[in-house]
Order: sequence, then structure tokens, then C-alpha cells
Amino acid sequence: MIVNVSGYRFVDLPDRDELREPMLEHCLGLGLKGTVLLSPNGINFFLAGTQEATDSFLQHLESDARFVGIPTKVSHTDYQPFRRMLVKRKQEIIALGRKDIRPAEFTGPHISPAEFKQMLDEGEDVVVLDARNDYETRVGTFDGAVELDIPSFRDFPDAIGSLPDEYKSKTLVMYCTGGIRCEKASAVMLKAGFEDVRQLEGGILGYFEECGGSHWSGDCFVFDQRVALDHQLEESEIVMCFECREPLSIEEQQSKHYSIGEHCPYCVNQ
Repeated sequence: MIVNVSGYRFVDLPDRDELREPMLEHCLGLGLKGTVLLSPNGINFFLAGTQEATDSFLQHLESDARFVGIPTKVSHTDYQPFRRMLVKRKQEIIALGRKDIRPAEFTGPHISPAEFKQMLDEGEDVVVLDARNDYETRVGTFDGAVELDIPSFRDFPDAIGSLPDEYKSKTLVMYCTGGIRCEKASAVMLKAGFEDVRQLEGGILGYFEECGGSHWSGDCFVFDQRVALDHQLEESEIVMCFECREPLSIEEQQSKHYSIGEHCPYCVNQ
């Protein structure tokens, strides 16, 4: 079995450039594949390899005090879902284009999966907001969630301007795949005047791990060859179009407009 591990932390890394080569060499030496993103404001990684290799990576990571105790999400596959090992230097570990948004200094409070599920179980008056892109929300969402229909996370600040003004005084719980986008998105919303903005700790994957599929419909899109995971954190039957990179449901795979490696219902006329 291959172990898939991911995690992130917003922390100042003035030595970002010096970190890259030693980290890449260490990962290659362990036989890991995947991506580590390094920016002046943090680290984001999603890697896959043997249990021994992923354990060694995390142990090595914690030799730097800035990376001690990073929460991780773990799943398993019977194949390697990444093609190669990359360590990239980026300006942001999750691109938003807002220099005033610094989660290491200011972000919305977290709510645990169990607390969130209890809210939903009891039918509390809460706005559930999906902070992901439109192609991700098509794969699956929380029941009754508000979707912003954005093609890119950079569109998030403008998109929340279309939300009803009454939402600004309501309790709002936002979520994304693993939690990283909500660190920035919650800060954007608080600065825009939303009063009670909470972010789902660990995102959808953290919720699946702790609460299963309660109040969820569909699967969760992930950014590797698995394409999507079900609520048991196992690879689902969603596939990706090789041409336009759109995720395709079982029904869309049966469409006359879907031809493997050539086109799908989303790009057949392009």
C-alpha cells in the first residue's frame, strides 16, 4: 500500500530558497513522489510513498522548529498517484493575490468536524459556504451549501460581494478540500464585514475522517491522479478528461460526447 500524506502551515520562511534543494534531495532519497510548495509565507505538501518513507519525511520536517506539529491527512492507495517529485518555490502556497491577507497573523476561527456535524444534526441556523472552484463543487458538496461558481480561488474576494447582506450577521461555516484555502478566505470575509466566520478544521477530508459522509452528497475532488475520494477516503469512479482536465461523473462518462483522450461534454465543441 502507498501512503498519501498532506499538510500545510502558514509561517514566515525568509530562507525559502535555501530550503528547496535539501528538501528535494531528501524526498528523492526516500523515493517519495508528489509536490512540496515553499513560499515566504509557508509550506504546503502532498506526497506519496511507503509508510517508512512518509514517516521519515515528517520526522525530517520536524527537525525545523517552524514545522513541528503540522496536522496531516493520510489516505492509502494501491498505486503511486503522483508522477514525479517536485519542490517548488512560490510567492504564495495558495494563490489569492492579496498581500494584506496573512493567515499566520489573522484568520477565522476553526470549528471541528464534530462541532460542525452537531450543528447540522440539530438544524442550526447557519450558512454553509463552499470556498472551492466550480469544477470541484460539481463532484460533491455538503447538503444545502452555498456555492460561489468561481473558476479560480483568485475570484473568491469578488464573488462574496454577491452574497446577501443578511449573511454578514449570520453564523457562517466555510469549507474547502483540506482547509488551506479557508485560512485565507475566512480572513477575506472578516475584512469584508462578515461578523461570524468559521472554517471547517481539516476541510472536507478531515470531516470524512472524523464524521464519515453524514450531510454530504457525492465525492471530494482531489488534485492528483485519484481525481476524487468518497467519504471513506477511497478512490471513487470519477475520472478526469485528459483534454480539458474537467472531472467527469459516471453519467458524463457514458455521454456520447465523451471519448477517452480526445474530448468530453465540457470541451467537445472547443
